[in-house]
Amino acid sequence: MANPLRVSSREITTIGSDQAFVVKTGNATNPTNPWGYPVNVNTGTPNIATSFWQLSLQAITAQLPVRTAVMSDINNLDPAIVGDLMLEFSQQEALSMIQNNDQAGSVTTSTGATNGLRGLNYYPSGSTAAFGTNGSGATNGLHTVKTVSTATGGTIAYNDIASLASALPAQYWALPTTAWHMHPSTIMALRELKDLQGLPLFLELGEKDGCSVGNIFGFPVIPNPYMDEVGSGKFPIYLANWERFLTIGDNEEMVIKRYDQTAPGFVTLYAEKRVVSTIRDVFAGVRLTY
Repeated sequence: MANPLRVSSREITTIGSDQAFVVKTGNATNPTNPWGYPVNVNTGTPNIATSFWQLSLQAITAQLPVRTAVMSDINNLDPAIVGDLMLEFSQQEALSMIQNNDQAGSVTTSTGATNGLRGLNYYPSGSTAAFGTNGSGATNGLHTVKTVSTATGGTIAYNDIASLASALPAQYWALPTTAWHMHPSTIMALRELKDLQGLPLFLELGEKDGCSVGNIFGFPVIPNPYMDEVGSGKFPIYLANWERFLTIGDNEEMVIKRYDQTAPGFVTLYAEKRVVSTIRDVFAGVRLTY
């Protein structure tokens, strides 16, 4: 849960080295009149269809040598080290889920590049959302995310937030996991927006609990330090129904092993975690860009 994207995204357990994803893209119900006991034929607008793609699971690995003398002198050192290592893994997967370009090996090496996850920021942008191509290739499933441009260039204005909220289709507004994700510095920039009388523009109910900009237009604001900051990145704000927008698949086996004889006087912990992530319902999320 140290990865903010796991707060409300859909999580599944998977086996093997890859995971196939499928989504219904058309409508099965009769748009004229779907009611009645006789089964209506597929006359949706558009008709029922599916989109599918397949992604490889990627692995985060680490090894941690610890002096055996330290192990014997400090109580509960093993669980403390493992807990810290899990937090570090959460940090690395969050960075890759947002910032990594899995289509190029030299662009985002620190977040995995072709060995990392498919980052949200490297999905194509468009004025309308669209599913990517079907198949099991590395370029399949690259969906086009609906993207709203700021009106003021390098800063964020009230109308930018209103435009982004309006861009999210209405059917996702009432769903429970619809939320904003933004960097803490972006939240600070919104706190500083004031009207002509010097009063905060975003004065929501959350402030009575000591929270400033904890809720915008009825949607909770989730601080996400792994996103772009205002003025330094491409996409500082996402608004999505995260349970439908982002799916995270974890391999059912996570490996943490302790080797006592790797080097004289040392115990070595080895850890491996395999994970995959993808946008599943591309219509369920929108983002802001400069």
